[in-house]
Amino acid sequence: MAMDTPPRWDRKMQQRLARGEAAALGEFYDRFAALVHTLAHRVLADDTAADQVTREVFGYVWENPDAYDPKQGSMRAWVAGLTQRQAVHRLRQAEVSAYAETGIGSTEELEQKVHRAAVAARADYIVTSMPAPLRAALELAYFQRRDYRQTAADLGVTEDEARRRLRLGLQLLSSAHTRAFEGAAPPGYGRSS
Repeated sequence: MAMDTPPRWDRKMQQRLARGEAAALGEFYDRFAALVHTLAHRVLADDTAADQVTREVFGYVWENPDAYDPKQGSMRAWVAGLTQRQAVHRLRQAEVSAYAETGIGSTEELEQKVHRAAVAARADYIVTSMPAPLRAALELAYFQRRDYRQTAADLGVTEDEARRRLRLGLQLLSSAHTRAFEGAAPPGYGRSS
């Protein structure tokens, strides 16, 4: 299970990136590359496109370290949000191009496909950015098929606390469908196609 990035680490990393420390970018990449690639692949279902989004996200971070606002959440959540937006943006571009070339499908089908990918990306983003205790409870329940009693025992918490964590985690996930991300990229972000 991934641990939440300590806020102190986030601030120090942002400062190091702002100073242009190449070693900081390497450390940042080592910590978040798998997350970025996995989220991008989830939306795009294409390794080459996910690789491109990964490069774009880390390029954006390198060029714009001050775009991260610690008041808005962890650096991990920020990177996940950047990835989500860029992957959905790239998917929309690819689908519009394919539609223009072939004329197969409709704009409604295109938007439905982009919307489904945005919902999946939002769900991944929610799980990635939720506090570690909630994420741990959901991972036990979903991946290891634990009920709330087993989850409580595994986490060393009361059954009431396990139920609370699972309920809150599921409530957060349920918002993925109702507030799917529309794919707007930050200004100047992801211009290379």
